[in-house]
Amino acid sequence: MNETNVVDAFNRGGIIAYPTEAVFGLGCDPDNEESLKRLLALKKRSAEKGLILLAGNYSQLLPYIDDSQIPQDMRFTVLSRWPDSITQLLPKNKKLSPLLSGKFDTIAVRITSQPDVVALCKQTNKPIVSTSANLSGQEPAKTWQTLSPLLLENLDFIIKGETLGHNNPSQIINALTGKVIRV
Repeated sequence: MNETNVVDAFNRGGIIAYPTEAVFGLGCDPDNEESLKRLLALKKRSAEKGLILLAGNYSQLLPYIDDSQIPQDMRFTVLSRWPDSITQLLPKNKKLSPLLSGKFDTIAVRITSQPDVVALCKQTNKPIVSTSANLSGQEPAKTWQTLSPLLLENLDFIIKGETLGHNNPSQIINALTGKVIRV
């Protein structure tokens, strides 16, 4: 790790480890294709699966979703689920990188209340990519001290904060149909 400031690391395309609601996450600037490729390679994660975006507020998600596809009568339901550890699948912006959305017509998004992540999103005025801090198929780290050595040597910054103490990773639901994808 050679960055001294999380915002500098983010803006330079760094991979960042940070606390979420239940586990540590790995993330980067969602608009940096090279960072997205590096993150997927580090996790050994298929690009087809897609990634999650964590934001501090809804307006930070607007460049990545197709807000016009959310029916007016669904808006209150969608917005009232946040901030919480509920990840919602929303229609994606058609120009969105497939590295973010995978093979899907939706993008997984969440507005978090984890203060370190909210602060980073506020400082960058962007969401941060989110995937669990583990190699695919392994248990995610719940603290920064339990990050795998392979991940540690490839990170540009670690936010050494605390998770919100939730027992399980976020629930994932299709915001428009209500279908639960992950409990």
